[in-house]
Amino acid sequence: MIFVLGIVGNLLVVFIYTTVKNRLKTMTDMYLLNLAVADLLFLGTLPFRATDAQSGWIFPEGLCKVVSALYKINFFASMLLLTCISVDRYVAIVRVTEAHNQSKRTRLLQAKLACLTVWLASCILAMPEFIFAKVKTESWGSFCTLVYWYNEQNRTKVLVLALQICMGFCIPLLVMACCYTIIIQRLLQARNFEKHKALRVIFAVVAVFVLSQLPYNAHLVVEAGQASNATMNECETLKKFDMIGQVVKSLAYTHCCLNPFLYVFIGVRFRKDLRKVLHKVTCRLLTAPAAPPKRPSVMSDTDTTPALSL
Repeated sequence: MIFVLGIVGNLLVVFIYTTVKNRLKTMTDMYLLNLAVADLLFLGTLPFRATDAQSGWIFPEGLCKVVSALYKINFFASMLLLTCISVDRYVAIVRVTEAHNQSKRTRLLQAKLACLTVWLASCILAMPEFIFAKVKTESWGSFCTLVYWYNEQNRTKVLVLALQICMGFCIPLLVMACCYTIIIQRLLQARNFEKHKALRVIFAVVAVFVLSQLPYNAHLVVEAGQASNATMNECETLKKFDMIGQVVKSLAYTHCCLNPFLYVFIGVRFRKDLRKVLHKVTCRLLTAPAAPPKRPSVMSDTDTTPALSL
C-alpha cells in the first residue's frame, strides 16, 4: 500500500513538473521535484527489501550493496531536501526584501546548486552502506545486512548510527523547528485570512515528520546503545526488539507517500496544473481520430460522419 501510494503520488509530481511549461519557477519547485525523485528511488528499493524479509536474499551480493546504498542515499536526500524547503519558506516569508532583490534566474541557480550539494552529501553519507552491506548465510537462508568491522564496543557501528541519527533526523528537525517557529510568529502578526491555512499546513508538515521519524530514530538510539554495551542478551528480547524495528521502519517509510500530499497537492497552482493536464489527456482520449471514412458507394446517399462513428 505504501509502495503504490508513494509511486503514484510522486510520479504525478514529476510528471507535472516536467511536462507543464514554465512550471519550475521557484526554489521550492526545484526542491519538490528533487524530493519526488528521491522518494521514487527510495521506494524502488522496497521490493528488494520485502523479498529479503519474506524469503531471504536471492540476488547477487553486488545488488545487496547497491540497494542498501540507494536506500540510504535517497533517505538522506529526502530529509535534507525537506530542510532546504523549510529554509526557502523562511526566506520567502520572513526575509521578503532579500528574496525580492534576487532575480528568478539567480534563485533557481542557487536551488540547483543546493540540490547538487544535497545529492553529493547523501552519496558520501551513504558510503558506509556500500562498504558494510554483505549477504550473510545462516542455516535457514541468506539475507542482506550490514557487517561492521569488529572493534571494541562496536565503535564503527555506533559511529555510523550516530551519523544517521544526526544528519537524517536531528539536524533537519532542528532547522525545520527554527524556521517554522519564526514563520509562525510572522504569520500571527500578519492580518491575512490565508494565515490560518498556512499555519495548519506547517503544523501538519512538522507533525508528520516527527511522528513518522521519531520512533525509528529512537529505535536507532537504543540499537546504538545495544551495540556499545550489549544491554539486551536474551534471545526473546532481541527478537521483540527486531520486530519493533520492522514496525517503526515501516512507519518511517510512510513519509515518502505523504510528501506529495503535504508539500505539493495542497498547492493551489499545482492543483490547477494537474486539472489542466487531466483535461488535456481526457480531451485527447475522447477526441481520438476515428478511422478514415470509406469512399461513398453508389448505394449510399451520404458519407459516414465522425459524429456517428464509434
